[in-house]
Amino acid sequence: MIQRVYLDNAATTCLDKRVLEAMYPYFTTVYGNASSLHTPGSQAKEILDRSRTQIAESVTAQKEEIVFTSGGTEANNFALKGIAFANREKGNHIIVSSIEHDCILNTCKWLESQGFYISYLPVDSSGIVDLDILKRLINPKTLLVSVMHANNEIGTIQPVEEIGLICRQNNVYFHSDACQSFGKISIDVKKANVDLLTINSHKIYGPKGIGALFIRKGTLITPLLHGGGQESGYRSSTENIPGIVGFAKAVEICMSEMEAEAKRQILLRKNLTDFLFKNFENVYTNGHPEHRLPGLLNFSFHGFEGETIRLLFLLDENGIAVSAGSACSSNHGGGSSHVLKAIGLNQFEARGAIRVSLSRYNTVEELNLFKNTLKQVTGSLTSIFTCDSLLAHNNH
Repeated sequence: MIQRVYLDNAATTCLDKRVLEAMYPYFTTVYGNASSLHTPGSQAKEILDRSRTQIAESVTAQKEEIVFTSGGTEANNFALKGIAFANREKGNHIIVSSIEHDCILNTCKWLESQGFYISYLPVDSSGIVDLDILKRLINPKTLLVSVMHANNEIGTIQPVEEIGLICRQNNVYFHSDACQSFGKISIDVKKANVDLLTINSHKIYGPKGIGALFIRKGTLITPLLHGGGQESGYRSSTENIPGIVGFAKAVEICMSEMEAEAKRQILLRKNLTDFLFKNFENVYTNGHPEHRLPGLLNFSFHGFEGETIRLLFLLDENGIAVSAGSACSSNHGGGSSHVLKAIGLNQFEARGAIRVSLSRYNTVEELNLFKNTLKQVTGSLTSIFTCDSLLAHNNH
């Protein structure tokens, strides 16, 4: 039987058993509607408030500033569309980075059809946004700047505090998508001068279908969903109490284990990086060498980019799950990565990256199995430049 090794945790994570245990009563015994006035409803409202407070404290927010959503995509849509339409009298200009998640970029495309003008902020070869260009792009009609905290494909962490300060000095709202970074590295919405922050649960060993948007008090924003007025009128819909409880428990665990787990994953990532450069002639990594998520590594084999999908299938046949980039982007039919093109790779190179993303459950033994399997299956790949083996040290 093949041993399965899951190394695609930037796409989603497994549910922590401690989270499942915390959620279980809210499916079976404490299942009231938090808007109801009877005792079961009051019990649901109590755990809702407690969970909201716990999640708010993890980013130094107030509990009233956390609005629960169905996940990161809804929260990002809410942030951009809500700010755009609530502040349309001020202007119609929005700035986003060129390496945002598809749900940001596609929201911007839709906003363009509604009369808004979008500027796409370039990044350098490591994926860091250009702050000087940001300063030049901001104008009197600019409503919002949206730059993700850490990129989901290459792991590069952005200088959000500097971006937030620029936005604050220019009286422009600042939104950051922190779905990949939340629970893995710390973020303080006060220090970062963030007005809106997107977070979600399923990237941090919590349940799918639940996320949140931090909305700083005083922010002028229009709801996406209208109905019964839940979530202080920001997001009408009966609250997903089991999901919210699981989200809060996942946050609690991540906050308590963050420092130690980050150090452990950095060592695993370095181990893998050293292995790649020792054993493969044409390997190169994508993203910032230092300012990056602890457990994410994006790499390519020069000349073998056209073989990446085949390589993924070969690894999968041997029990190894990795990705070629964002899981959401794979819905587009295997096109090249807009993130890799933004950092300067050509169209061919931008189709050929492999993303390895670690979890708290991945072990040294699993990483060794991946390394051995990678070394084994790459021998059958064909370079566009040479028929020689990819391995630099095949006899070692």
